[in-house]
Amino acid sequence: MNVGVGLGLLFSPVAGVMAFLITYHEYRHHYPDPGPARREALRTGLFATVVFFVLMAVAGLALEHTLGPSLS
Repeated sequence: MNVGVGLGLLFSPVAGVMAFLITYHEYRHHYPDPGPARREALRTGLFATVVFFVLMAVAGLALEHTLGPSLS
């Protein structure tokens, strides 16, 4: 497993949770019911998790390709 995948597995859920909390806090001001705000915040959090994981994996592959196998 390359370094980017390992870091992505570690930090992308943190990014997703933070995106969920920030989005939920903001959307609660715009929806009278918490259901739609929670649903939109969940979508945003999942999207942030996937994006951060993919970016970390690509960065890890690029670093491994650039620096060689000594990185892993």
